[in-house]
Amino acid sequence: MRVAKASLITPGENDAYGLFAVALSFFVFAYSANFGQVSILAYYGLWLPLVLIDYRRVLGNYGANLWIFSFAIFACLSVFWSAAPSMTLRTGIQYFTHVVCALIAVRVLDIRTLTCGALLGTGIVLLYSLLFGVYHADPLEGTVSFVGAFASKNQLGFYASLGVYFAFAAVVTLRERRIWLMASGIVGLLACYALIASQSATSVLTTAAVVGASLGLRILLRLSPKHRKMVFIGGGVAFIALIAAFISAGGTDLVLGAFGKDSTLTGRTYLWQQGIEAAAAHPAFGVGYQAYWVQGFSEPERLWEEFFIGSRSGFHFHNTFIEATVETGLIGLFLLCMILIVTVFGQLKRFLVHANDPEATVLFGISLLLAMRAFVEIDIMNPYHVGSFLLYFAAGKLMQRPQRAPSLSWPSETRVHRIIYALPQAGR
Repeated sequence: MRVAKASLITPGENDAYGLFAVALSFFVFAYSANFGQVSILAYYGLWLPLVLIDYRRVLGNYGANLWIFSFAIFACLSVFWSAAPSMTLRTGIQYFTHVVCALIAVRVLDIRTLTCGALLGTGIVLLYSLLFGVYHADPLEGTVSFVGAFASKNQLGFYASLGVYFAFAAVVTLRERRIWLMASGIVGLLACYALIASQSATSVLTTAAVVGASLGLRILLRLSPKHRKMVFIGGGVAFIALIAAFISAGGTDLVLGAFGKDSTLTGRTYLWQQGIEAAAAHPAFGVGYQAYWVQGFSEPERLWEEFFIGSRSGFHFHNTFIEATVETGLIGLFLLCMILIVTVFGQLKRFLVHANDPEATVLFGISLLLAMRAFVEIDIMNPYHVGSFLLYFAAGKLMQRPQRAPSLSWPSETRVHRIIYALPQAGR
């Protein structure tokens, strides 16, 4: 039986394709370094050909989304002053097209398809790491930790965080049952194990914070929109005061000590200092997108040696704001922060204003997780990264009207009959 092509780009009617596309995209984001260019081409092949079906529906009005493209456009423009023009040109185009793919996903996926596809994809990624993963010794920390099939325990920890969160969102926020309830339990257990095995303090703390915030939002759902705002503001002020008191009482060192780290975050504070000094040399425009960590340049070579990075690649300042300033200057930092802040507070506003919007609830948790990790990682700055894909997906959804997400299931008998009936009608 042939199915109309339009069903591939209609949210709620493309469940099978959407699940496959999201799951495979997550796998490519995780292991593109292992499988090479073929995996990247497969990722593009999932999203870009959908434009040929109905470009108006798939692309939408990009003029209204110009603010979402602002950082990607500026990253491409930085080729004109880049210290490594060829690197900036290649990675800038990759980042821009990556954003395009994320916005195509916005137009063709509903929140249930994204959540369940992400749950499936994260489970496959974690299972692959558990089957073929390895342990790495960290000379700075003096510890040995499980990194899976990644080059860093922090990336394994990030996918474990996503596994926990999407399992939580599927069961608690979207109230999935039957097969997806069982899948959530399996992936959630895998993610918890990977989270513990990775020994990533960043991932453990941010996961706990996001799940806690999501549970708090569930409580707020029982209140009217007016009362939600009042409780949220009051709770936010109380939370900030509590955190300030905790830090002043020396709680930070206590928490870090529980994860085997010291107040320097195992050298990260020194790395941040080096990044701030590098940013001060080119404060307005930076050295060019992806043009700092280049082999042969004296400063990155020195830092690679000091931090025992034998591969001389895959390293960064472990802070999105510092990395953005070094590469794209204060202008690029402003553009990236604008996208991140508008997305977080935009999804929060949608939740507070609308009585029942599971899409806003799920996407607020994702954007909050990315915002918290931005202080210690650079999840949203690289192409073919799950963090940047999810950020631009959440940002793109702000441009659409909130809709109640339909139930994710196989096509019902009535729907199949409608499809069969429509085929001969379309051929006339």
